[in-house]
Amino acid sequence: MAMEPVKIATNKTPMADVRGKTAFITGGANGIGLGIARALVTAGANVVIADIREGSLAEARASLGAAAQVETVQLDVTDRAAYARAADAAEARFGKIHMLIGNAGIGVMGPIIETKYDDWDWAMGVNFGGVINGLVTILPRIKAHGEGGQVVTTSSQSALVPIPFTATYTAAKAAVLGLMETIRGELAGDDIGVSAFLPGPVQSNIAMSGELRPDAYKRDSGYAEREAALEKRPNSPLWMSADEVGERVLAGIRANKLYILTHPEFAAGMRTRFDAILASMPDEPLNHERAGAIGFLLGNPVFDEQLASHSRKTEPAA
Repeated sequence: MAMEPVKIATNKTPMADVRGKTAFITGGANGIGLGIARALVTAGANVVIADIREGSLAEARASLGAAAQVETVQLDVTDRAAYARAADAAEARFGKIHMLIGNAGIGVMGPIIETKYDDWDWAMGVNFGGVINGLVTILPRIKAHGEGGQVVTTSSQSALVPIPFTATYTAAKAAVLGLMETIRGELAGDDIGVSAFLPGPVQSNIAMSGELRPDAYKRDSGYAEREAALEKRPNSPLWMSADEVGERVLAGIRANKLYILTHPEFAAGMRTRFDAILASMPDEPLNHERAGAIGFLLGNPVFDEQLASHSRKTEPAA
């Protein structure tokens, strides 16, 4: 049965003013998550920092220096019951959650031939399963209060420019991107914006992911030695700072951008990839009867919305 086309409410920016609104940020105690938290606190929002590293939570709270606006909670995003308890704690402190920022992630990488089941299960469980758990747990709460909101999920430039030796990571991040593109139109009518955050290299602790791997995912892993080596890799001073990235995410939330990008250096690679896909399209006439029967599959209004929004911002003043 054909689906009705989704009608997109354009020009809506539910969180244009974040003052007094509450953001729930996973992976928020350091790196990108802390940078986002700092930008939001400075802008007058309340933040709930959820992180698996209990020792980092107190440091994050102290670094923000805004006790009245900050709550912290330890959370493994793969634990659904714990996620519900964390959401309850957020609402107990601030009343309502308006922004769900799913940033928790791990870097599990290596040759596909060496990948074992535990590597896949852990990578997908955190990087994609954690996102799903956040949506199922918190999205109904945002819709219920009727004040609008924003969902921001950290994907990666690897979802747009996939490179070798990142299969488990890129698979999850590409799934996140597709998920955000899918639900953008569904939630627009509820004044809930949706953004896919696609950063390039940022100053963060993602190289330390291996120390978080649960014992249950160590028995059948092909990446143990690689994770140990990755922990010794220093962050390059050329990588973007977490605070700069946080400000870019805040700007994306205020403008309700579907895509929040950080590094223009990736543009050429993205364009080449998209051109390669289009160049592979069958070179034959369109079957217009078939196109009419599957019209609901042939496009997504959210893309037109984003292009129109970009055109309005780049048009020269009269």
